[in-house]
Amino acid sequence: MESRQAYWENVYTKKDENEVSWFQENPAQSLELIAEVGGSPDTAIVDIGGGASRLVDSLVAMGFRAMTVLDLSEAALKTAQARLGQDAAYVCWLVADATTWEPSQEYDVWHDRAAFHFLTDEKDRAAYVARLRRALKVGGHAIIATFALEGPEKCSGLPVVRYDAASLGQALGPEFKLGHTARHEHATPWGSQQVFQFSVFRRDHR
Repeated sequence: MESRQAYWENVYTKKDENEVSWFQENPAQSLELIAEVGGSPDTAIVDIGGGASRLVDSLVAMGFRAMTVLDLSEAALKTAQARLGQDAAYVCWLVADATTWEPSQEYDVWHDRAAFHFLTDEKDRAAYVARLRRALKVGGHAIIATFALEGPEKCSGLPVVRYDAASLGQALGPEFKLGHTARHEHATPWGSQQVFQFSVFRRDHR
């Protein structure tokens, strides 16, 4: 069976960044929520499954200098680095699996747009949450976007788990308190609509 890392490396090796369904020219929803939780240039942010996403471009352009982008695919990260050019030096790039990664620091914001919903195995979800607990400061915020309950059942040929804010909060655990949730309709590069939910949780305690 092909590993998760090999699968995504293959996707990003064979497709350009704007040939995948989750491509966003402007990650406005994520930027709005990062601002809402008080994001500033010295805010330590980790973008889980960030891949070739353009969120990092926007944040670097806004002066953020404590960004980490984590993804399974080295090819995806190299695409983002090439796009940023010299500005890529302002970012920490990690080729890692969010279910096995060993965080070496704590973050103010944990951002995940469309990574968690691929974890269909309960053990993988538990491992992800264990890393979230290690990496996110008390008082920090987790911004997690998944397919909504009425969203697609598959993405990139893989099954997903769909969530609303309540079921996502149950998966994360009682120390994460929901602060905000919003429905978002994402238009794919070929014009179809995918319904996401974006939820913001504050970590209250360990």
